[in-house]
Amino acid sequence: MKMEDKFQITDAEWEVMRVVWTLQQATSKDIIEVLQSKKNWKQATAKTLIGRLVQKGMLDTEKDGKRYLYTAAVDENESVKMLQDRLFERICNKEVGKTIATMILESTLSHDDIKLLEKNLEMKKSQAVEEVKCNCVPGQCQCKGHLHQNHH
Repeated sequence: MKMEDKFQITDAEWEVMRVVWTLQQATSKDIIEVLQSKKNWKQATAKTLIGRLVQKGMLDTEKDGKRYLYTAAVDENESVKMLQDRLFERICNKEVGKTIATMILESTLSHDDIKLLEKNLEMKKSQAVEEVKCNCVPGQCQCKGHLHQNHH
């Protein structure tokens, strides 16, 4: 299975992974206890999701007596990065800056978060370009020159 395929997980499966990443090693009972309070899921729902994640290679299992212990087969930071990459692959390069700006505005940030963003923006200035080039094919975005090419 390619690494990208591992990250084709549902929102519900992502909830399970967050528990395993946090606990580092968890039984199905541990996962169910955390998610019942958040999602009010039945035991069978959580077990189904765990099984799917094992199949997808996201969770490793180890038998411990009558129970199984689950550990993450993929790193949380790597998973978040892959999710971010998938988002940016789906939009025009010209929209990435606006998308990041919107994400910042809609997020609750600490003073330390803002300092980090400011520091990163300052470092990014030396690499800035006059204009970001569009990466779309005609008919996929509204960039000048693309909008009406398919109608000729």
